[in-house]
Amino acid sequence: MSPLSIAFCGTPEFAIPSLNALLERPQELAVRLVITQLDQPVGRKQLLTPPPVKVFAEAHRLPCIQPENINDEATSYKLQATSFDILVTVAYGQILSPALLALPRIGAVNLHPSLLPRWRGASPIQHAILAGDSETGVTVQMMAEALDAGPVLAQERMMLSSEETFERLSQTLADMGAKLLTDTLTKPFSPIPQDETKATLCRKLSRRDGEVNPSEMTAEEIHRRVRALTPWPGVTAPFGGERVKILRTALVAEPEALEVPCKDGRTLFVLSLQPQGRKPMSGKAWLRGHAKP
Repeated sequence: MSPLSIAFCGTPEFAIPSLNALLERPQELAVRLVITQLDQPVGRKQLLTPPPVKVFAEAHRLPCIQPENINDEATSYKLQATSFDILVTVAYGQILSPALLALPRIGAVNLHPSLLPRWRGASPIQHAILAGDSETGVTVQMMAEALDAGPVLAQERMMLSSEETFERLSQTLADMGAKLLTDTLTKPFSPIPQDETKATLCRKLSRRDGEVNPSEMTAEEIHRRVRALTPWPGVTAPFGGERVKILRTALVAEPEALEVPCKDGRTLFVLSLQPQGRKPMSGKAWLRGHAKP
């Protein structure tokens, strides 16, 4: 029996474990085409940089295209010529048209890093931390015209630590999702409709989401933002007459921490911060040259 032919859409580092997992099961799954986003300017020098999935695809000699709009006629023609069974998306970053979703012989499948229908949208990992959720997980779903609203094929849950960070959780869910995705694709599909009454949405984040003020927010709120929004968009607060980037915080006293009183009367312990134009330093090191915020 021939392996299922796959067209894979993905862009950031989060998608690489899934693409790699597909390649590790060549008897059952065959990646025929990789679709990713355009190269983007990165850093202070704005150097044009390929997305991680493109780098991975080229290293493994996989055919890779980068359409500005995945729904254009040229991309549709390329997909039809590839003649594939399943279209897989993992953190691709564009909305696929109904016409594109109808191309694969079996269907279009998406890996989403939340327990759908909770946290449909662009930033589910961050919002699970921001909301103080006690659990999270990954969902493999059939894609539908509405965002993240397609029927569920499989889910895996995990407890969410009260000290979890975006970077750690993102890697954990990427690895968990990769295994769940490949296991799901190699079995008969049994889609289950989502419960629309339990749906919650999360929007794309902006730099303003990282602007905090201890006089207006609780210690817990700021601590969640630091864990959820580092490294991007980053968290800044008005300390000593300037906005300082907060890198690590705690809710219990630790050595070298800067003690910051918050709106709720609790103390936020800033372990690491970065003033504008300077290197990261401990909270206490910053305090030595400033009045207490």
